[in-house]
Amino acid sequence: MGCRRSDCLSRPLSALFEKLGSLVGSHPVCFFVLPLLLTAALGGGLTFLQRRQDNDLERQYTPRKGPSKVSRAFVKENFPYDRSMFSEERLYDQGNFASLIAVATDDVNVLANGAFEEVSQLNAEILNITVLDGPNRTLGFRDLCQRAHRECVSNRILEILDSKDPSGVGFPFHPSPSGAVFLGSVLGGVVTDRNGSVVSAQAVKLLYYLDDEESTAEVAKSWLRGFKALFKGWTGSEHITVSYYTSKSKQEEIDSHTTDGVPLFLITYACAITFSVISCLRLDSVRNKVWVAVFGVLSSGLAIISSFGLLLYIGVPFVITVANSPFLILGIGLNNMFILVSDWQHTKVKDSVPHRMAHSYKEAVMSITITALTDLLKFSIGVTSDFPAVQSFCLYTSASIIFCYFYTITFFGSFLALNGKRESENRHWLTCRRIPSEKLDHRSKAYNLCCVGGGYDHDTGAEKKQPASNFFKDHYGPLLVRPGVKAAVLVLFAVYLCASVYGCFHVQQGIELYDLAADDSHVTTFNRKDREYFSAYGPTVMVVVSEEFPYWDQAKRRELQGCVDAFRGLEHVDDDILTSWLNSYLSYGEESQLNLEDRHVFLTNLSTFFDLNPFFKQDVNLTGDAIHASRFFIQTVNISNGGEEIEMLHSLTDTAEKCEAASLLVYNQKFIFYDQYDVVVYSTIKNVGVITAVMLVVSLLLIPDPLCSLWVTFSIGSVTAGVTGFMWLWDVSLDSISMIIFTVCIGFTVDFSAHVSYAFVSSEKATPDERAVDALTNLGYPILQGVFSTILGVSVLATSEFNTFRTFFKIFFLVMCLGMLHGLVFIPVILTLFRKPHKDEEKKENIFKSSRL
Repeated sequence: MGCRRSDCLSRPLSALFEKLGSLVGSHPVCFFVLPLLLTAALGGGLTFLQRRQDNDLERQYTPRKGPSKVSRAFVKENFPYDRSMFSEERLYDQGNFASLIAVATDDVNVLANGAFEEVSQLNAEILNITVLDGPNRTLGFRDLCQRAHRECVSNRILEILDSKDPSGVGFPFHPSPSGAVFLGSVLGGVVTDRNGSVVSAQAVKLLYYLDDEESTAEVAKSWLRGFKALFKGWTGSEHITVSYYTSKSKQEEIDSHTTDGVPLFLITYACAITFSVISCLRLDSVRNKVWVAVFGVLSSGLAIISSFGLLLYIGVPFVITVANSPFLILGIGLNNMFILVSDWQHTKVKDSVPHRMAHSYKEAVMSITITALTDLLKFSIGVTSDFPAVQSFCLYTSASIIFCYFYTITFFGSFLALNGKRESENRHWLTCRRIPSEKLDHRSKAYNLCCVGGGYDHDTGAEKKQPASNFFKDHYGPLLVRPGVKAAVLVLFAVYLCASVYGCFHVQQGIELYDLAADDSHVTTFNRKDREYFSAYGPTVMVVVSEEFPYWDQAKRRELQGCVDAFRGLEHVDDDILTSWLNSYLSYGEESQLNLEDRHVFLTNLSTFFDLNPFFKQDVNLTGDAIHASRFFIQTVNISNGGEEIEMLHSLTDTAEKCEAASLLVYNQKFIFYDQYDVVVYSTIKNVGVITAVMLVVSLLLIPDPLCSLWVTFSIGSVTAGVTGFMWLWDVSLDSISMIIFTVCIGFTVDFSAHVSYAFVSSEKATPDERAVDALTNLGYPILQGVFSTILGVSVLATSEFNTFRTFFKIFFLVMCLGMLHGLVFIPVILTLFRKPHKDEEKKENIFKSSRL
């Protein structure tokens, strides 16, 4: 008899699992001990956890081949940094610095006498911080500072305000004998009069740049630690509140919290055990499944220890995002446990343990294999991600899925067999002593309740169904397949899809990297203050002419000026602020009566111009008799969130590409992190597409019905739209962190639909409605158990002080709820609408003799 209904692969696999179940049931001790020994051997790898930690922000959380990294390499090569002439806007990395933001306590004027005096006093304390460099040498800020014109780069705002009344200070530029001073990035919440003079300011920012040479690197770190220590012990003041930050803060904060998810996981583990035990409690003292639940959860724990230990042994980096993996594996393990226990309860209690195990494995392990295989393939594909943090996460999770699957069919299966042997001998679940199976009239009710057991359904020969299962069989299932209810479900499904699609077009993009830090961290506090008070002026952006250009040619120069004007006309660029060596040189030539239209004159007079304007020398790559590259600077404005950062970056890069006069590129060191935005959207779409394709292939191979496979695959797209849409309602942005969580979780949306679909096509009932009720009867309660145990477990993450863990909870909660909605409501109804009753000849052949899931 040939293959029917695409069961060419599922049928032999079911037979293989049937033999495996019989083998586990015959030799349970061997299959129980082997995973324990393997876990003990691999668990030693956890000792390498500290040395394998790698949370470098740029390396782990930015695209490996981001365009801004290419731009940075070009800038570093063509514009060598002049350490004697420090310029913040010319940095191609963030530099080595400390910073503080002082905000007036009345939130009105930080420049008022009392507030400004406290700012000045605080500045004096910072300048007096000293550190040891060797046993007999003490260094302070003036020994370690960045310099220009041989003087420490200072906070000019303090010098300006010391010399005059705030009402005489210009904003955003203040005129001075040495040139206009830009104050837009150091004064926040500014109110000016009609002449552009400052009336008041809510906040002031001070910056202290340190030399970043290797010879002073350790001493500079010590000074930064002293800076942080000053504020940790600072008790505040009457007129100002202060937020502080250093160039090392983000990294130090993340490094110090890499393993903070461990306590949360322990709480989750305890919750999972508690829920599993409660859901597996039975009043029958023999059929009680308390220890089965405990060892089911333990099986997931062993899988996590083994997989993490193995990867730590071989040197795979441990990133903070990997801390989310155990919560996923626990959810997978619990789902597997409930499915396997459900199948066990459908076997005949009088059959031998090997026979019952064979029957359970034949269907349950087949269903578990479908979801495990799709999850594994999905995470394996994630290893090719542009984000190293995603790669590490997928490696750890893939290994955990393999061990979870292996331990489910060995360790947990063997314990299920041992427990089955106890049940077959009618032994008590706690004392393991033989007890009577019938109530004794001469004994008390308490004795009969606690010391009598072993009952079963004599009509079916299997264990008595739980009330929840009867609810799905007698109430929920028949109600769901009524014509009116089906119509209502389809209307609900249409409304759900419309709302989801609407939300997809409104979900926000963008990441605040301080979201990787704790809510009460000084990193988070500083960055929020920075967003609140200093968003009027964003980063200063380099516009780089990345090829040789005839700057002396007036026509060509006019074309280039048109490109520069295009930048200045953008929404997020200040039209009045431009730093241009070329404009200054042309003015210098006009004053000196030089014919700069002549190539020779243009090039030979540059050195004299640079002597007068040494900062501009860093903006021109003059090699031989050619200018190979040069750069200008524009000032961005009004960038208060990640969405505006994306808009700004796109407008700048698009304008650079449209310039026909020369090849241009734009760069600021923050762009390294902005690059993730385009990659995040692309990667998310790619990952969902790959997951969908993989699920379709696996479903077609393992679910013996092509149409059901298509609907299971469709459920991925439906839940993906739902999760994305509801992310908008729950204020979750799409960024590199949520992308990891989203991509990871979305693969689990298919689990419930796959289980229900497989049970539907495997059912021996005659009509589609009966098969839907049969599938819900057998799987409704296990699905509810899996959903609620998982949500209960991850709910502890909602209380975390880390946005990463809270985001994980929100997305995983949406995935589980929407996945359950599809598995228990939408998919059963849709399957009944697109399936026909079995033909008589199909019934006679009885191809699908598989027992219900």
